[in-house]
Amino acid sequence: MAENELVTFRQRWKKELTGQKEEQRRGCAPSSSRDVPGQSGQRDRDDLNKDFKPSKPKEDACAKDEGCVGGRGGKSAAETEDQPEYVSLARSLLDGRTSPLLNRIQEERTRRKRQYQDITDVCRASLQQQRERKVKREEELVDRLIQDLNEVEDIPFFDIDLPYELALKIFQYLGCTELGRCAQVSRAWRVLAEDGVLWFKMCTKEGYHPSASVSDSPCWKSTLRDCRNAAKTVRANWKNRVGSISQLQFELGKVLCDVSSCDNFVLAGYTSGDVRLWDTLHWDSTASYLKANGLSANTDPRPHVTHVQVNSTVAAAAYEDGCVDLWSTETGGEPIHHYQNPGKIQALSLSPDSPVLVSASGSDVRVDCANDCGYWRTICRAQLPTTVESVVLVPGSGQQSPLAALAAGEAVYLLDPREEEPRTLHSVYGHPVTCLDASDSHVAFGVKRTGWAMHDGGNKIHVYNLETGKPTVSVGNSPGDFTCINLRDAPPHLLVCGNKDRRVRVFDLRAGSSVASLYAHHLGVTSVQADDWKIVSGGDEGLVCVWEVRMGAKLWEMHNRHPVRLVRFNTSTLVTANIPDDKSPRGACITDDDLTAHRRHRGVICHYDFSEDALSQDHILPICRSNYTESHGYNYNIGLAVPYDRLSGSHPSH
Repeated sequence: MAENELVTFRQRWKKELTGQKEEQRRGCAPSSSRDVPGQSGQRDRDDLNKDFKPSKPKEDACAKDEGCVGGRGGKSAAETEDQPEYVSLARSLLDGRTSPLLNRIQEERTRRKRQYQDITDVCRASLQQQRERKVKREEELVDRLIQDLNEVEDIPFFDIDLPYELALKIFQYLGCTELGRCAQVSRAWRVLAEDGVLWFKMCTKEGYHPSASVSDSPCWKSTLRDCRNAAKTVRANWKNRVGSISQLQFELGKVLCDVSSCDNFVLAGYTSGDVRLWDTLHWDSTASYLKANGLSANTDPRPHVTHVQVNSTVAAAAYEDGCVDLWSTETGGEPIHHYQNPGKIQALSLSPDSPVLVSASGSDVRVDCANDCGYWRTICRAQLPTTVESVVLVPGSGQQSPLAALAAGEAVYLLDPREEEPRTLHSVYGHPVTCLDASDSHVAFGVKRTGWAMHDGGNKIHVYNLETGKPTVSVGNSPGDFTCINLRDAPPHLLVCGNKDRRVRVFDLRAGSSVASLYAHHLGVTSVQADDWKIVSGGDEGLVCVWEVRMGAKLWEMHNRHPVRLVRFNTSTLVTANIPDDKSPRGACITDDDLTAHRRHRGVICHYDFSEDALSQDHILPICRSNYTESHGYNYNIGLAVPYDRLSGSHPSH
């Protein structure tokens, strides 16, 4: 019985579902469909199913539900409420409109989308923080200062709070690059960054136009740029040996005795007793020939010139008979001061920056100085135990209290006119002094070690502090004697010297160590000078060499017959003097015993000009027009043709 009831329930459920579908089709169909053939049978089947459904009024489904399409439109709210729950669940499963998993799927999609957005926001914030941190790290100190001031005051920096003078005071600590960047910030900053006072101070700080004033140039920024470009050109000319060369000859057939150079002045003395002064900036100067004093001029034969010294205002010369003459470099002509020593002058020194002259004759030392009116007088006399061999005036000591360093045998003395006796700075028995030089704060001298001491480290250079009188450092360890020292013109804390062992050495006085050692001249070094990037040295064999300090390489060299006794250069010029050892050579003929020396015995003074104005082809030696690109630029190109051969296109042999 139970099985029959279950079968009956299934049939009734199936009929009920079938009847509902038919009602939907009839409700969605147009009214005229009732007249369509074949629809009467469907209506009869609907009437048969009335016994299985509750009798309730029927409503038009299509009128209330606009979503019915193709006979499967949605039910009205009343019909849905009247239907059993299992019917609604079954219909939903059959139609596919709803599912229990749809909400869970939608929630999972929403959760994943929100999680992706959160991760993206975190990454974006991290990258932004890294960029901000990098920008802050690259900010300069000035930018941070300006930013802090703006945040505190909330007003434009330098526009309201700071006066122009105070802002200019801050800007003076900036360099060229920083000033250029500040000029791009605003108009007010551009006015500050292009102020003429800033660029004037920067120009003088770098060594250009040290004696100029602010009103001398309308635009100091352009002046500094031009000076830097000119300095680069001059340095390139030095390295490539490009420039003009001229020989300062005194055509009277006499031998060159001594040469001195300072700034643009070159002073030379000859065996004929003549003294000549050249002004390399004004070759037509009337002060070229300097007349001797009446005593020396009337002596026959005239005494040789033994020593000459020159600075920017005064020229001095000493003769074999002990006479000393002084001339003005502006007027020339007759001497402005003259005095006579009882013996021959052994050493002569002229201060490079003041009219002070020191002369030594034997063991007697004399200091002469000019007062404010230009009158010369003797301010100090002293006598040392031994003969004075060399003397150097300390630069910057002043006209009122000049300080001189003297080397006499094995001792070095300091002579101060305010003191009664010379002060002994250094004295070691058996260790004679071989060379001497002084700067504004130190004095350096080479000491020769003899006997058993020569095996104890070799020859040394001692450096003493002039203010304390105490030794500062001792450098050098050479078996040869030190022959020349350049401390006055060397870069700060550096000392350059030459030795008989053929080497040029550069020492660092702070560490007491050697910076460079260059194998230069096979007969020994006689003269040397250095600046921040180059060294110029002269040798006993007549060779002049130019070295690059950082690389330790020789840039070029020039050779003359006699030993090099003077090497003096500034930014764009170089003066070298080859002075013969024999001051009384025979004439041009073997049987000729007159006093006229052949040109090859006279010596020569060479003046090199590496400035921009000396770049024309007429000023360059043919042997210097080599286009070699090797590191050693001193090799000669002997295959070069002379200018007229280039123009004509013919070979000299033709």
